[in-house]
Amino acid sequence: MTPPRLVATDLDGTLLDSTGSLTPRTRAALRLAERAGAEIVFVTARPPRGAERVAAVAGVAGTAVCSNGAIVYDLAGRTITERVDLDPAILRKIMAALAESVPGIVFAAETGHNVLCEPGYSRRIPEELDFYLDVPSVCDAGEPVAKLLAWASGHPVDELASLAVAAVQNQVTITHSGGRSLLEISATGVDKAAGLARVCQARGVAAADVVAFGDMPNDLAVLAYAGQGYAMGNAHPLLLESIERRTLSNDEDGVAAVLERLYG
Repeated sequence: MTPPRLVATDLDGTLLDSTGSLTPRTRAALRLAERAGAEIVFVTARPPRGAERVAAVAGVAGTAVCSNGAIVYDLAGRTITERVDLDPAILRKIMAALAESVPGIVFAAETGHNVLCEPGYSRRIPEELDFYLDVPSVCDAGEPVAKLLAWASGHPVDELASLAVAAVQNQVTITHSGGRSLLEISATGVDKAAGLARVCQARGVAAADVVAFGDMPNDLAVLAYAGQGYAMGNAHPLLLESIERRTLSNDEDGVAAVLERLYG
């Protein structure tokens, strides 16, 4: 069989091991796929700056689908080529609904360049401290919002997602990538699969010619989209129940194991 033309991979919990590192075996497997003619596309919840850090280590200089599909980013040119932001009126409406349904929930907004943090949002990623900006309200900051972050400390994230979905009634896309008590909210119809589909369409690559890897609920759509979608051995139960193809865990170089078989 002809190997897939495009490799779409999540980063945290998938391509990267549990320390956040890219192993030599996985790096070599990416090179193997590229030498066979495949394009590597990161499909991640991370914003562009987070994808850039991994790309520099991996030696990948193509395209990244960031912020759960809201942003398409040219890694080589360091430019956002496409974005789908939350409508300001919808943003204000759903934040009010979530605040009413989940007492104590606090918000931040990913703009693609910075994270705007409302009072009480103290969750920080150590590598990105310079990108956090405190604001009274993300709705009044005058910045485009690619992804709303809703944090309710102490709430199990799957239960929190169920509460949020009921509160906003399909006005937005709600998912999570394993962050403790953290929901990730995008415009309706925006997910990793939609972002990847736009990239594939621009290249004339059919979904059947894509192999994809992921581990969390925000990866489910892209694994279903790809001709070959693999749930990691360490994946969330939702993926393990829904996705037939499996590979080893991220700490066992699960992505590399499949790439070596497909392109070796």
